[in-house]
Amino acid sequence: MHDVMNARQALQPLMLSYGFDAIERDGLLVFRMRNVLSPVGLDPDLLAISPDIDGTIEHRREAEAETSGRVRLRFVQSDANHDVVAEEAVLPDDATHAVSVNEMPLSLTRGEGRQTVERWLSESRVSRETARFALPPSMLHLGAGDVVKLPDRQDGMLYRIDRLEQAEMQLADLVRIEPGNYSPAEIADDVVAERPFTAPVPVLPVFLDLPLITGGEAPHAPYLAVSANPWPGNIAVYSAAQDENYALSEIIAGQAVIGFTETPLWRASPGVWDQSAPLRVNLIDGVLDTQPRSSLLNGANLAAIGDGTPSNWEVFQFAEADLQDVGVYNLSTHLRGQLGTDALMPDVWPAGSCFVLLDNRVYQTGLTRGERRLTKHYRIGPATRGNDDPSYVHLIETFEGNGLRPYRPVHLKRAGSGGEDSFTWIRRTRIDGDDWDGLDVPLAEETESYLIRVVVSGGVVREEVSQTPHWSYTPAMKAADGVVGPYEFRVAQVSATYGPGPFAALVVG
Repeated sequence: MHDVMNARQALQPLMLSYGFDAIERDGLLVFRMRNVLSPVGLDPDLLAISPDIDGTIEHRREAEAETSGRVRLRFVQSDANHDVVAEEAVLPDDATHAVSVNEMPLSLTRGEGRQTVERWLSESRVSRETARFALPPSMLHLGAGDVVKLPDRQDGMLYRIDRLEQAEMQLADLVRIEPGNYSPAEIADDVVAERPFTAPVPVLPVFLDLPLITGGEAPHAPYLAVSANPWPGNIAVYSAAQDENYALSEIIAGQAVIGFTETPLWRASPGVWDQSAPLRVNLIDGVLDTQPRSSLLNGANLAAIGDGTPSNWEVFQFAEADLQDVGVYNLSTHLRGQLGTDALMPDVWPAGSCFVLLDNRVYQTGLTRGERRLTKHYRIGPATRGNDDPSYVHLIETFEGNGLRPYRPVHLKRAGSGGEDSFTWIRRTRIDGDDWDGLDVPLAEETESYLIRVVVSGGVVREEVSQTPHWSYTPAMKAADGVVGPYEFRVAQVSATYGPGPFAALVVG
């Protein structure tokens, strides 16, 4: 009995959708379509009398308020990339707002779904009328699923036996049926626009350990830009201390604008408009826009160029972006070495350098302050697949937290007198440096401190720390260091958290 009940429960979605019954007969499970009708006429004289039934045949009719006037079915649409859709049927003369909602793990076409809900709705209206009678033991050949004609109905209405209770006599519960409900309506299927399958390809992740851009970021956390063609959708970023036991760190929804340069970008003076030859960039995907110079002063068209390693990036801006070919732009009118990255500007960024547009599709990671300068493993790929999928890219990276890095000092000068060299310089700040109302820019560090080095033939002969932006190299110091000819003076601002920033240098002699 339990096996039969379990089988009926497992088949319930199919039974409701395709209109058939699973009936137990003599210990067997028999399947019978509801549209196969062989009505049995009943002799009123053969019906039994039961104290549980009022009269020979008891008729009932459900209240209309208890009947659903709207049927809705959710199912998986066939030949449509397994989209979950819904079909609904409503009786045009129905006044009730009751809705019956069903969800089935079946794959149907839209037309089959409409046929199903229309049949369900018609069946629910007709089956409001039920009947009950008792059968003597001599009529044990009748069972659940059989269709009968009641002797007290002269209109030819048919009823199906839905339940039999066997005791000293059989108590039969019946519902009214309408044979026309089981003839499927002619419904044309919708044309399905199939999306071709696109295999996931490895994405291109680029880590950027950048200085502070707005000042509101976490200064120790790097940025991550991801692109691919075709774009697979959401990107998952998993991280771990070793190449195992990965934990989900980020979900990236936006595709960054990443490309590679096709022409070199030569060194230029920072802080002034650079009108040199345009930089040609070939993008993986995305577009670039021309902006007026006033918009650049408000932060528009900010980009990074580098060799692809996390720390080696120059931040610059461009005003004109001229489309040359599909995804290929000439970028001109530059502002170079922005955000203190003039210290990282080489003599030339060669063709093939990495280009990243720094907009809201470049995400700052959740790296904690304690994870700075620790080696971490990353697996980056489509969020719909596991991190061991071949489409995932494995990276091993260490981040310095360059948002904490002090800027390189500027205006380094020397004054000599009596064999003594006096050096002065002006510090810069990485936070709130654009405010012109104060007497000086904010310090942005715990204390004002500078690391000073004297270098001869590439070797450091003296290293000192100064708390002020000036320092003197006396003849006695030179004699102690053995300096008798040219030397190089270097100075860097020091952060208690980061250490010394980039050095400014001046050759003496």
